[in-house]
Amino acid sequence: LLCTPLLALLLASCASSLPPPAQRGQHMDALASAHNWQKLRVPTDRFVLTAYAPAPPVKAQSLTIYIEGDGLAWMSRSLPSDDPTPNNPIGLELALRHPGSAVAYLGRPCQNIDPQDWNNCTDNYWTRRRFSPEVIEASNQSISVLKARTGAEQLILVGYSGGAAIAALVAARRQDVSRFVSVAGNLDTSAWTSLHHIEALTGSLNPADEWPRLQHISQMHFVGGKDTNITPEIVNAYRMHFPAGKRPETRVLPDFNHACCWLEQWPALMDEAMP
Repeated sequence: LLCTPLLALLLASCASSLPPPAQRGQHMDALASAHNWQKLRVPTDRFVLTAYAPAPPVKAQSLTIYIEGDGLAWMSRSLPSDDPTPNNPIGLELALRHPGSAVAYLGRPCQNIDPQDWNNCTDNYWTRRRFSPEVIEASNQSISVLKARTGAEQLILVGYSGGAAIAALVAARRQDVSRFVSVAGNLDTSAWTSLHHIEALTGSLNPADEWPRLQHISQMHFVGGKDTNITPEIVNAYRMHFPAGKRPETRVLPDFNHACCWLEQWPALMDEAMP
């Protein structure tokens, strides 16, 4: 169950069904540990981010980094969460299904971090300013740390949901991203807020505005035909910013929604995601 403002859940029902932040973080740690991945603390200029990666690191020419979604951003349509650690870390579970060891996972600012690292964590950074310049810079710095850890020269960025916006905005600022893949990705935040009749993400950047710097990057975007959060129309709105001959490839999975059935089908979709 994803408790977001877009699902219009009752506050009491949502809050009572969720484990506390520490338990949500422990669940993520256990998922990673079961695959012999280690938890990494990644300090940046403004935030400390949490990452997971296989241990020990393996040298690789190309590194694939999965970026988590927005997590538990809202408790109700009007009340932000006090901790964005995801209850259902789909980004992490996708990463754990990636073949080989040239892979890593990056969380979002303030997700699954220790209390002493909570400096600068305010709910603005998982609500209106979730894609702000300072969030993108922290993610970019963290990606550079993960890249250096393996000695990779090229990166493939895979973003789930809001993590796709982070991936796009980071890719637009780097020269080493060879491919960008999104899964149920929020690629046009203006189209997203307009569709759902919610307040604009003031202080955030819109990935769709970065099309001039993204048009030369190989891309693949998966979206569910039954996804009422990130609809195919939102992904198409992003796509239509590009010139006719450079529009990114999109694949609509008719029976998928925002959570189902990406994990079950990810191994089969990998051939398209990573040709």
